[in-house]
Amino acid sequence: MHGCELPSEWVQRWSHLAPPGGAVLDVACGRGRHMRWFHERGHPVTGVDRDPHAIEAVAGLGEAVRADIESGPWPFDGRRFAVVVVTNYLWRALLPAIVDSVAPGGVLLYETFASGNESVGKPSRPDFLLQPGELLQACGGLRVVAYEDGFLEEPPRFVQRLAAVRPEPGEGPVRRRL
Repeated sequence: MHGCELPSEWVQRWSHLAPPGGAVLDVACGRGRHMRWFHERGHPVTGVDRDPHAIEAVAGLGEAVRADIESGPWPFDGRRFAVVVVTNYLWRALLPAIVDSVAPGGVLLYETFASGNESVGKPSRPDFLLQPGELLQACGGLRVVAYEDGFLEEPPRFVQRLAAVRPEPGEGPVRRRL
């Protein structure tokens, strides 16, 4: 059944970086697989999507915001989240707002399609495919904990994925379990 997909392995792998009980924002949340993942672990969750059916599906989990974030204003100006999750979504104009939404001590978990994907399927338009190193460049001010740029077999796709934290002001070296 659509909407019951497992959370991304990348999100699962790096979700331990989330501050306990910290608020989570799932950008382009779809049917809420990542909202459910964090909700089940005691995090208050917020999801944003333009699809009314998606918002209806996640309404009982937490804050569900229906917004066209590509054509309208960013609905979270001034808000910060302990975790910001983005998977299978790219709208370059929003990258600064997404990165800015990560609170000090918070984490960004991002995974989406990359250049090369056009050789194996959709999306294939360059507008929706990250160029080499593009995700790293977009995350200035965050400390990258993990980054991958390559090909995954199942399903076949080219991706870039990143786990990065925003240091607390004046924070020195912090031990983060990998």
